[in-house]
Amino acid sequence: MNIWVVVPAYNEEENLAELLQKIKAKGLSVLAIDDGSIDNTYIVAKKWADVVLHNIKNLGKGISLRRAISYLFEEDHFDYIITMDGDGQHDAVDLDKFLAQAQKGTSFVVGNRMDNPMVMPRTRIITNRFMSWLISRIAQQYIPDTQCGFRMMSRDLLQKIVINTKKFEIESEILIKAARNGFPITSIPIKSIYSKNVRSKIHPLADTLRFIKFISFLNNEKH
Repeated sequence: MNIWVVVPAYNEEENLAELLQKIKAKGLSVLAIDDGSIDNTYIVAKKWADVVLHNIKNLGKGISLRRAISYLFEEDHFDYIITMDGDGQHDAVDLDKFLAQAQKGTSFVVGNRMDNPMVMPRTRIITNRFMSWLISRIAQQYIPDTQCGFRMMSRDLLQKIVINTKKFEIESEILIKAARNGFPITSIPIKSIYSKNVRSKIHPLADTLRFIKFISFLNNEKH
């Protein structure tokens, strides 16, 4: 089974090397996307990843992931893509849970941090619970942590949806479009890491408003 781990990163030289080394230790191929970083993220990625894509300027997580997915469709006959954030919030130990789901043939798996969110900042907990409630209603499936970027998607799923968003809305877009195409969404518990070196790039208020605007558009687009 051919599985690639895709890691978008922006100014993550402090966190990226350790994550990429742990992924490689699992025997998995890694594609890293440096999204216009102004630190040494690109140099770190070149040292440890199998493939590195580089955005000349910061374009956003959505564009970065879309570029990575397009690259893999063109260059490699993959079975699954696993996405992980480059900021150190995701624990590579949990990859084993995703790989077990791949062996079962599960098409879409999303990490769930909300069973034990005590280390998560309170504003993030509130934002995540609201967005998960909203997107679950639209997708007509219960998804406890819709904002989690640690997820696994099959080739078949990615072939059936068209991704358009540029920023963090991509995670909501993929969930909704996958559900509309009849794919069940499986959630598995994962650990979330927050420390002084782990800083989310999401801005809760601004990005929540952007999410709501996008979801409203997508919901109207259905009709």
